Amino acid sequence: MSRCNAMLIAAAPRPRFGQPARSGLPSRAVIAVCLVLPASSVAVRAETLSNALSKAYFNNPNLNAQRANTRAADENIPIANSGYMPHVTASGDVGAEYQQSRSPVGSTGAGGAGSSSLGGSSIGTTGTGTTGTTGTTGTTGTTGFPGTTGTTGTGFPGTTGTSTLASAVAAPSGSTGTTGTTGTTGTTGTAGRSTGSGLTSSGTTVPRGAGLTVSQTLFDGLRTTNNIKSAESNVFASRENLRNVEQSVLQSGAQNYMDVLRDTAILDLRNSNIKVLDEQLRQTQDRFKVGEVTRTDVAQAEASLAGARAEYFAAQSQLQNSIASYRQVIGEQPTRLEPARPLDRGIPPSLENAIAVSQIEHPSIQAALHAVDVSGLQVKIAEGALYPTLSLNGSAQQRYDVSNVGGSSAFVGSIIGSLSVPIYEGGASYAQIRQAKEQLGIAEFQADVSRDNVRAAVISSWGLLVSSKAAVQADQAQVNAAGIALNGTREEARVGQRTTLDVLNAQQTLLNARVQLVGAQRDRVVATYAILASCGRLSASLLGLQLQPYNPAVHFDQVKDKWFGLRTPDGR
Repeated sequence: MSRCNAMLIAAAPRPRFGQPARSGLPSRAVIAVCLVLPASSVAVRAETLSNALSKAYFNNPNLNAQRANTRAADENIPIANSGYMPHVTASGDVGAEYQQSRSPVGSTGAGGAGSSSLGGSSIGTTGTGTTGTTGTTGTTGTTGFPGTTGTTGTGFPGTTGTSTLASAVAAPSGSTGTTGTTGTTGTTGTAGRSTGSGLTSSGTTVPRGAGLTVSQTLFDGLRTTNNIKSAESNVFASRENLRNVEQSVLQSGAQNYMDVLRDTAILDLRNSNIKVLDEQLRQTQDRFKVGEVTRTDVAQAEASLAGARAEYFAAQSQLQNSIASYRQVIGEQPTRLEPARPLDRGIPPSLENAIAVSQIEHPSIQAALHAVDVSGLQVKIAEGALYPTLSLNGSAQQRYDVSNVGGSSAFVGSIIGSLSVPIYEGGASYAQIRQAKEQLGIAEFQADVSRDNVRAAVISSWGLLVSSKAAVQADQAQVNAAGIALNGTREEARVGQRTTLDVLNAQQTLLNARVQLVGAQRDRVVATYAILASCGRLSASLLGLQLQPYNPAVHFDQVKDKWFGLRTPDGR
């Protein structure tokens, strides 16, 4: 089932694409623009160019991808700001440690204060040291040393460990020494395994702890400051790139919309031409039967009809291509497309004025200039590596079972200022500075390239605008003249003054003139969008689209001071 959208060719100085036009025929020629649609779409209301562009504004994947890219660039601001913020790190550890030690004979037994008793390999029970005996009186010596404390040792199974006797050291000469003091009672010793050469002991501890470290950079050669400025310039550049993509999508949407209208009109013209030529062939065959024309006339009519059918199939293929491009940009299949008018508001009055406006307002030039700013700041960032770095570091740590001593604990806290002065780093910093300067030069050249490209686009689109205006008027005049010529040729052919070929040629001339007029009207509308885009003025607000324009500053304000959080502002 099909729906037809009437596209009438008008002869007004600024014709609306698809409006009525005088063809020179007794009745006005109507070019019916028919777009084949599914049956379910018959009741769908007509689609206007503004509605189609509104859909592209929200549905186009390229435009949405660039918006996401702009939002990603916004996150560079908090990333750069992190250089001013303290860095806090918490740490913790826990483990188990087993230790086994071995002591020689006479050394302190494990768990006791008394000395080990006899050597010999045997397992002894826990024994209690007895009180040491009074030291003997030394002769002609100094006062004897106090008796040593008796220690508990491990004896044979079932026996009690004995304590050693304190001894007095004899002096070589002098008065009689005093009696040594009585040794204290040895503490109870734990059971241990005595070997022939000494005592082995073992134990397990659980060393553990937790700590907190805070680091604050006080001066880093202004690298953080320049990083923030660079991130801001990057944000501005991404916004200009977004505006450039937005212009491109709107311009492509208008162009594809007009392509579908043009190709649908041409397809209908080709179809109408087939019907006319088919009737012409029937009349020629009838005249041939009565001897008014020759077989040659019939063959000429047949050839014209076959050529018209070939042109129809070519036009059908071109329409399918245009529909596919429309779907790619707009996001939906075209339904009933309404005629569109040229967009003359916002267009500069002259070519010189258009060039001047484009050099100031075009987003690609603005993005290139912001890229120059970013490259200049990268030079300063690279130079910051040659400056000293000053930072303040604080830490606190709590430990348990310190030095493998069960039940022990320790706390350590510190605040340390650190100054680092680069002396020589193998020449890497100097090379990076030179590299950054070369990249700055590249950015400046790219800005010049952008200016030249925009200037060329303005001149090209301006020429298309001027030529399309003149072409519409010329093609309209051609359609009128061709229509008059066709009527006259047909009348003359009826009285034998014209041949069938003359009629076919006149019919083809009128068809070609109508096709050219449809193309010129399409170019007239598209040229206005092209000149606005090349000047940097094509936008949703200028077009008057009924929608809420996308504002990249909203997301920027939401994340620029965000210190923590994993979710994006839209909840992802």
